[in-house]
Amino acid sequence: MSNNTFLENFYNEYDEDGRLENNCLGRVEYLTTRRYLDPLLTADCKIVEIGAGTGRYSVTLAKEGYDVTAVELVQHNLDILNRKLDGSENIKTFLGNALDLNMLEDNTYDVTLLLGPMYHLYSEEDKITALIQAVRITKPGGHILVAYCMNEATVIQYVFGCNQLKSVMDLNMITDDWKCVSEPKDLFEMVRIEDIERLNATVPVERIKLVATDGASRYIRDYLEEFDDETFAKWLSYHFATCERQDLIGATNHSLDILKKV
Repeated sequence: MSNNTFLENFYNEYDEDGRLENNCLGRVEYLTTRRYLDPLLTADCKIVEIGAGTGRYSVTLAKEGYDVTAVELVQHNLDILNRKLDGSENIKTFLGNALDLNMLEDNTYDVTLLLGPMYHLYSEEDKITALIQAVRITKPGGHILVAYCMNEATVIQYVFGCNQLKSVMDLNMITDDWKCVSEPKDLFEMVRIEDIERLNATVPVERIKLVATDGASRYIRDYLEEFDDETFAKWLSYHFATCERQDLIGATNHSLDILKKV
């Protein structure tokens, strides 16, 4: 079975819109990403999202009046994205792969979003290729926002929290220094901060910020979903106050690397 088939099977059944819109955990991630994305946007900027999914970001940004290009690997997701459009939006959509963006020209976009592909690339070579492609299509001085799944949250919450230690050890899915080992059938690839920095060293970028997009939210997920509006607002306030703390970012589930092309 190919890498893409595993992803297609997963996303054909997965409710990505529901994850980002309808539960508190997904809202923290979305609101945090927008908190850092929105100051980078100008009225005439061109935005591209690689791995656009069902369009939670691309469609929303297009309906807000921005010039958007959306590239998605999974046809099922792209069909959902296109059904959300009424024809008034300034958006172009493509079926495509983050590893080969030959349909997009060099130095074209002010903001490039790579918010999903790094979750599903398992070799360093592929991660570097995706990053090179994202940087290539971004204008000099433009920004690239890259999302990652982080290693330590998976070890704490899944390996130990879900009592999966024996199974992951039997399957050689964890190294002696507790680095998760994934392959396409596992769907998600986890990284550490030093892995991200090693990738960044291969492309002409400077880091603006590295941010925890959900921080400790998943650790208190059961409580979070029970918060009333006032308490949830207070949690967001706490999260926003701490999401740039570098001593905490390694333990987040999702991180956002905000880069500038030089």
